[in-house]
Amino acid sequence: MHLDDVTYKIIGCAMNVHNTLGSGFQEVTYQRCLAIELEKEGLGFEQEKEQVIYYDGAGVGGRRADFVIENSIVVELKALVNLEDIRLAQAKNYTVAYNFPLGLLINFGALSLHYKKCSTIATN
Repeated sequence: MHLDDVTYKIIGCAMNVHNTLGSGFQEVTYQRCLAIELEKEGLGFEQEKEQVIYYDGAGVGGRRADFVIENSIVVELKALVNLEDIRLAQAKNYTVAYNFPLGLLINFGALSLHYKKCSTIATN
């Protein structure tokens, strides 16, 4: 499946969750609901996947990705009223550190669903 198709499905799943729950819940609630939607959509995923962060070939720590979907997209969830730019930088850093071609930052905390894509794929 093409990355754009997977991304479209992920965002659709997130929209279903947000349309059902709205804003105001804790991040873990959205995470559990999104897992249900991803499963219904038939997407392969891992939750809370531990990833080693490398620097110059050496493991320097770890971080758990909220989701790794189809072994290609790292997804970071938030439940914040105001999504600050530092959160997008965090998602970009995880995408690079985990060596995935694409990352998604999804925020359920605002009145409407917000999402941002970050890519490690060079474009012309």
